[in-house]
Amino acid sequence: MTSQRLIRGSLAREAGVHGETIRYYEKRDLLKEPARSAGYRECTPEIVQRVRFIKRAQELGFTLVEVQELLSLKANRRRGSGEVKVLARLVAVCDGDGPIADCPIIAAMEDE
Repeated sequence: MTSQRLIRGSLAREAGVHGETIRYYEKRDLLKEPARSAGYRECTPEIVQRVRFIKRAQELGFTLVEVQELLSLKANRRRGSGEVKVLARLVAVCDGDGPIADCPIIAAMEDE
């Protein structure tokens, strides 16, 4: 895939987020600041996809720390998909009733 010359605002529009969101993701090390040429970011379609992935994960309720972990799993193609399927198992054991303090999904996310 080829690079596109995008400024932060254009990248944000392509990804459907605010320009400051891009800056914040870079600050949180979710995005690496791309190389620049003539003052413009050299953004590939993969960067736009990564921003969209981060935003979708947040919309699903993942924290940025959890998103970083998901990105790490996604980046290491040699790891097994079973590490991500943990989410499906957690959803299966949660009946959605009862107090949040007894939620198996929350409990699993808090476990070290």
